[in-house]
Amino acid sequence: MLNKLRDSLQPMMTRLGTSFASTGMSANFWTGVGLAISIAAGVAYASPAFLDVRWYSPYLAAVIGGVLLLVSAFFDVVDGSVARVTKQTSKKGAFLDSSFDKISEVVIFAGIAFGSLADPFWCLVALGVSILVSYTRARAESLGVELKGIGIGERAERILILAIIGMIPLDLISGMHSGMYWAVIIVSIVAGITLIQRVAVTAKKLSSSFT
Repeated sequence: MLNKLRDSLQPMMTRLGTSFASTGMSANFWTGVGLAISIAAGVAYASPAFLDVRWYSPYLAAVIGGVLLLVSAFFDVVDGSVARVTKQTSKKGAFLDSSFDKISEVVIFAGIAFGSLADPFWCLVALGVSILVSYTRARAESLGVELKGIGIGERAERILILAIIGMIPLDLISGMHSGMYWAVIIVSIVAGITLIQRVAVTAKKLSSSFT
Protein backbone atom coordinates (compact mmCIF):
# COMPACT_ATOMS: atom_id res chain seq x y z
CA MET A 1 0.00 0.00 0.00
CA LEU A 2 2.76 2.44 0.92
CA ASN A 3 4.78 1.40 -2.14
CA LYS A 4 2.16 3.15 -4.29
CA LEU A 5 2.55 6.32 -2.20
CA ARG A 6 6.35 6.05 -2.34
CA ASP A 7 6.35 6.53 -6.12
CA SER A 8 4.59 9.88 -5.80
CA LEU A 9 7.04 10.96 -3.09
CA GLN A 10 10.13 9.99 -5.09
CA PRO A 11 11.30 13.59 -5.74
CA MET A 12 11.14 14.37 -2.02
CA MET A 13 12.96 11.13 -1.18
CA THR A 14 15.67 12.04 -3.68
CA ARG A 15 16.17 15.39 -1.95
CA LEU A 16 16.24 13.60 1.40
CA GLY A 17 18.87 11.16 0.14
CA THR A 18 20.97 14.00 -1.24
CA SER A 19 20.87 15.83 2.10
CA PHE A 20 22.00 12.82 4.11
CA ALA A 21 24.55 11.77 1.48
CA SER A 22 26.18 15.20 1.84
CA THR A 23 27.29 14.17 5.35
CA GLY A 24 29.67 11.67 3.77
CA MET A 25 28.12 8.75 5.64
CA SER A 26 27.29 5.65 3.62
CA ALA A 27 23.87 4.05 3.23
CA ASN A 28 25.03 1.16 5.43
CA PHE A 29 25.83 3.65 8.20
CA TRP A 30 22.26 4.96 8.16
CA THR A 31 20.99 1.37 8.12
CA GLY A 32 22.96 0.83 11.33
CA VAL A 33 21.51 4.01 12.83
CA GLY A 34 18.01 2.76 12.12
CA LEU A 35 18.77 -0.56 13.81
CA ALA A 36 20.22 1.16 16.87
CA ILE A 37 17.12 3.33 17.26
CA SER A 38 14.79 0.35 16.80
CA ILE A 39 16.70 -1.48 19.54
CA ALA A 40 16.19 1.60 21.74
CA ALA A 41 12.46 1.37 20.92
CA GLY A 42 12.44 -2.27 22.01
CA VAL A 43 14.13 -1.34 25.28
CA ALA A 44 11.56 1.44 25.80
CA TYR A 45 8.71 -1.03 25.25
CA ALA A 46 10.30 -3.45 27.74
CA SER A 47 11.05 -0.75 30.32
CA PRO A 48 7.91 -1.21 32.50
CA ALA A 49 9.34 -4.58 33.53
CA PHE A 50 12.49 -3.10 35.07
CA LEU A 51 11.88 0.63 35.57
CA ASP A 52 10.01 1.09 38.83
CA VAL A 53 9.27 4.82 39.05
CA ARG A 54 6.02 6.26 40.37
CA TRP A 55 5.36 8.63 37.46
CA TYR A 56 6.35 6.10 34.80
CA SER A 57 3.55 4.05 33.23
CA PRO A 58 3.11 1.42 30.49
CA TYR A 59 1.37 4.06 28.39
CA LEU A 60 4.39 6.36 28.58
CA ALA A 61 6.58 3.42 27.59
CA ALA A 62 4.33 2.81 24.57
CA VAL A 63 4.57 6.48 23.54
CA ILE A 64 8.37 6.62 23.87
CA GLY A 65 8.74 3.30 22.09
CA GLY A 66 6.33 4.38 19.35
CA VAL A 67 8.17 7.63 18.69
CA LEU A 68 11.51 5.81 18.52
CA LEU A 69 10.00 3.21 16.21
CA LEU A 70 8.80 5.93 13.84
CA VAL A 71 12.26 7.54 13.90
CA SER A 72 13.86 4.19 13.06
CA ALA A 73 11.39 3.83 10.17
CA PHE A 74 12.49 7.25 8.94
CA PHE A 75 16.09 6.02 8.74
CA ASP A 76 14.84 2.97 6.82
CA VAL A 77 13.79 5.48 4.18
CA VAL A 78 17.03 7.44 4.48
CA ASP A 79 19.36 4.49 3.86
CA GLY A 80 17.59 3.50 0.64
CA SER A 81 17.46 7.09 -0.57
CA VAL A 82 21.17 7.60 0.12
CA ALA A 83 22.02 4.35 -1.68
CA ARG A 84 20.09 5.41 -4.78
CA VAL A 85 21.44 8.97 -4.84
CA THR A 86 25.06 7.86 -4.43
CA LYS A 87 24.55 4.82 -6.68
CA GLN A 88 25.91 2.62 -3.88
CA THR A 89 23.20 -0.04 -4.08
CA SER A 90 24.83 -3.43 -3.57
CA LYS A 91 24.08 -6.99 -2.57
CA LYS A 92 25.89 -6.37 0.70
CA GLY A 93 23.70 -3.36 1.48
CA ALA A 94 20.54 -5.26 0.58
CA PHE A 95 21.61 -8.15 2.81
CA LEU A 96 22.41 -5.89 5.77
CA ASP A 97 19.17 -3.94 5.34
CA SER A 98 17.04 -7.11 5.26
CA SER A 99 18.91 -8.74 8.17
CA PHE A 100 18.75 -5.63 10.35
CA ASP A 101 15.01 -5.35 9.64
CA LYS A 102 14.47 -8.86 11.03
CA ILE A 103 16.64 -8.16 14.08
CA SER A 104 14.61 -5.02 14.65
CA GLU A 105 11.30 -6.91 14.51
CA VAL A 106 12.51 -9.53 16.98
CA VAL A 107 13.68 -6.84 19.42
CA ILE A 108 10.47 -4.81 19.09
CA PHE A 109 8.06 -7.70 19.69
CA ALA A 110 10.26 -9.11 22.46
CA GLY A 111 10.24 -5.70 24.14
CA ILE A 112 6.46 -5.40 23.88
CA ALA A 113 5.98 -8.87 25.35
CA PHE A 114 8.60 -8.40 28.10
CA GLY A 115 7.09 -5.06 29.09
CA SER A 116 3.61 -6.65 29.24
CA LEU A 117 2.24 -4.05 26.84
CA ALA A 118 0.39 -6.77 24.92
CA ASP A 119 -0.42 -10.47 25.23
CA PRO A 120 2.85 -12.43 24.76
CA PHE A 121 0.96 -15.03 22.72
CA TRP A 122 -0.12 -12.43 20.15
CA CYS A 123 3.40 -10.95 20.15
CA LEU A 124 4.72 -14.39 19.21
CA VAL A 125 2.08 -14.79 16.50
CA ALA A 126 2.76 -11.31 15.09
CA LEU A 127 6.51 -11.89 15.05
CA GLY A 128 6.24 -15.35 13.50
CA VAL A 129 3.87 -14.31 10.74
CA SER A 130 5.87 -11.13 10.02
CA ILE A 131 9.03 -13.17 9.54
CA LEU A 132 7.14 -15.62 7.30
CA VAL A 133 5.98 -12.68 5.16
CA SER A 134 9.61 -11.71 4.60
CA TYR A 135 10.65 -15.31 4.04
CA THR A 136 8.06 -15.89 1.33
CA ARG A 137 9.27 -12.81 -0.55
CA ALA A 138 12.92 -13.85 -0.27
CA ARG A 139 12.16 -17.42 -1.35
CA ALA A 140 9.87 -16.33 -4.20
CA GLU A 141 12.40 -13.86 -5.53
CA SER A 142 15.11 -16.52 -5.42
CA LEU A 143 12.83 -18.43 -7.83
CA GLY A 144 12.40 -15.42 -10.07
CA VAL A 145 9.00 -14.23 -8.77
CA GLU A 146 8.82 -10.52 -7.90
CA LEU A 147 6.68 -9.84 -4.80
CA LYS A 148 7.47 -6.20 -4.09
CA GLY A 149 4.22 -4.41 -3.29
CA ILE A 150 2.24 -7.65 -3.00
CA GLY A 151 0.12 -7.81 0.15
CA ILE A 152 -1.78 -5.31 2.28
CA GLY A 153 0.76 -5.31 5.12
CA GLU A 154 4.44 -5.04 4.27
CA ARG A 155 6.95 -4.02 6.93
CA ALA A 156 6.24 -0.29 6.63
CA GLU A 157 2.51 -0.77 7.23
CA ARG A 158 3.16 -3.04 10.20
CA ILE A 159 5.51 -0.52 11.80
CA LEU A 160 2.96 2.27 11.44
CA ILE A 161 0.25 0.10 12.99
CA LEU A 162 2.43 -0.78 15.98
CA ALA A 163 3.74 2.73 16.53
CA ILE A 164 0.59 4.78 15.98
CA ILE A 165 -2.18 2.51 17.28
CA GLY A 166 0.13 1.44 20.11
CA MET A 167 0.20 5.05 21.34
CA ILE A 168 -3.59 5.34 21.60
CA PRO A 169 -4.54 5.16 25.32
CA LEU A 170 -7.65 3.02 24.82
CA ASP A 171 -7.31 1.55 28.31
CA LEU A 172 -7.26 5.03 29.86
CA ILE A 173 -10.11 6.35 27.70
CA SER A 174 -12.60 3.50 27.83
CA GLY A 175 -11.20 0.92 30.23
CA MET A 176 -10.70 -1.61 27.42
CA HIS A 177 -7.40 -3.19 26.40
CA SER A 178 -4.56 -0.83 25.53
CA GLY A 179 -3.88 0.40 22.02
CA MET A 180 -0.76 -1.76 21.88
CA TYR A 181 -2.79 -4.87 22.70
CA TRP A 182 -4.96 -4.25 19.65
CA ALA A 183 -2.04 -3.08 17.50
CA VAL A 184 -0.27 -6.42 17.90
CA ILE A 185 -3.45 -8.34 17.04
CA ILE A 186 -4.03 -6.16 13.97
CA VAL A 187 -0.43 -6.72 12.85
CA SER A 188 -0.96 -10.47 13.24
CA ILE A 189 -4.09 -10.35 11.06
CA VAL A 190 -2.63 -8.02 8.42
CA ALA A 191 0.60 -10.02 8.21
CA GLY A 192 -1.41 -13.24 7.97
CA ILE A 193 -3.44 -11.90 5.05
CA THR A 194 -0.23 -10.71 3.37
CA LEU A 195 1.33 -14.15 3.81
CA ILE A 196 -1.68 -15.80 2.14
CA GLN A 197 -1.60 -13.26 -0.70
CA ARG A 198 2.09 -13.86 -1.35
CA VAL A 199 1.82 -17.63 -1.24
CA ALA A 200 -1.14 -17.50 -3.66
CA VAL A 201 0.58 -15.12 -6.10
CA THR A 202 3.84 -17.08 -6.04
CA ALA A 203 2.11 -20.42 -6.55
CA LYS A 204 0.10 -19.00 -9.45
CA LYS A 205 3.13 -17.49 -11.17
CA LEU A 206 5.25 -20.60 -10.70
CA SER A 207 2.42 -22.77 -12.04
CA SER A 208 1.96 -20.59 -15.13
CA SER A 209 5.69 -20.64 -15.83
CA PHE A 210 5.55 -24.40 -16.39
CA THR A 211 2.46 -24.43 -18.62
